[in-house]
Amino acid sequence: MRPRTWVLVLGVVFALLQLANVTGRETPDSKNYLAYALSLRGESKDATAAATIDYICASRAALAARDQKVDVVHFHRADPAPQVLAECRAQELQVVEERLAAGQTGGHTLPYLSERFMRIFEVRPGYPVFLLPFVTAFGVTWGVWAASVVVTVAGGVLVFLILRTLRVPTSLCLTGQGLYYVLPCGTTAMRPMAEGLMLALTLTAVWGCALALDRRVRAGTLLVCGSLAALFAVKHSQALFLAGCLAVAGAVIAVRRWRAGAPHGWGPAAVALAGCCGALGTVLLANALHYPSGSESVQDLLTDHFARPDRIRPWAEFRQLQGNFWPEWLRRQVREPLFLAALAAGACGALRRRRAFGGFLLATAFTGFLTQAAHPDITVWGERLIVLAWLLPVVGVPLLLEPLVRGRVVVPAQDRAGDRASTGAGAEAAGLTR
Repeated sequence: MRPRTWVLVLGVVFALLQLANVTGRETPDSKNYLAYALSLRGESKDATAAATIDYICASRAALAARDQKVDVVHFHRADPAPQVLAECRAQELQVVEERLAAGQTGGHTLPYLSERFMRIFEVRPGYPVFLLPFVTAFGVTWGVWAASVVVTVAGGVLVFLILRTLRVPTSLCLTGQGLYYVLPCGTTAMRPMAEGLMLALTLTAVWGCALALDRRVRAGTLLVCGSLAALFAVKHSQALFLAGCLAVAGAVIAVRRWRAGAPHGWGPAAVALAGCCGALGTVLLANALHYPSGSESVQDLLTDHFARPDRIRPWAEFRQLQGNFWPEWLRRQVREPLFLAALAAGACGALRRRRAFGGFLLATAFTGFLTQAAHPDITVWGERLIVLAWLLPVVGVPLLLEPLVRGRVVVPAQDRAGDRASTGAGAEAAGLTR
């Protein structure tokens, strides 16, 4: 079969497997994004609250029923779903109604917490806009599921495209796509929150870097700029982190090439310039729109979402928490070193096989650590905050395996010519149409 057929098969298989968990993926952030999407559709606050609470509570009830079925003590008892559903609805509806009655009716989200906290989600319209056509076409439950499947499958396809741009054998491109689905990237992207779209847009920027290094500078730079602009709407902190990291990586690569006297194109410099413009634009636009600042984010962290009074010396406490967090984080990683081993393998593959591209990939993965450092909360589950770091093994491990595969298979002539010339002449044939 053609590569594009295999890409489609992998995506379809992944989607079918997700039918096992249509419900039960909700997170504390899901209700805020869903309410935002329903509000954009023109729903009233009451209708939005009813639909959002029904979705969240049905998910919790389904999880409670599943858990009891395999509970060695309580599996023979009656189905707890109806009781969990009723209690959840009453509790959630009471919180929303009380705050609405108190006058907290502004914005697109529902007043689950204070206006100050909800402001964090009000400045993230990207994912609700993406979610809107799915919930309109398929309803809330199936719409949220379909949106998650589409954005996750798209992330895997982007990994395939990145590796094909680097002229990696098709089998390893499909391996990268599969790794994206089975590692925490896929698990996180399937949850109904902004991280799935954030991962896909970040991978689009990485693809732009690969194109720029392949002397398709204009196309690559446009992809990087477009991704950063879209990321601003999804989560502007990630746009800032990614723009800054790509700017530094591009500048370092360009300077190293210039010092070595290598006759290479302007790709790294163009990406560095795009990153600088993206970082500066993010800061200026966020200030102009009065987005929550870094200080506000620190207060949110230290006051349990503003449930307690503001800290007098937030940055000093934040630095102390950082000093406590990372040794504990590292201790837990050493206990279960899969993540560290995967990072090492990905870095080795990226830097040994494609050093310039490896620099951009490392910079992108580093944004996961920056996100985690901005929220040093050891209780956040699922590796959600640091998930972007998993892009390093997703793309880097296939590069690490490349010598083994190339030694066992006959590489098409156009691939060998593309590797020698390192130009974009054969790049269109390296895509899905090959």
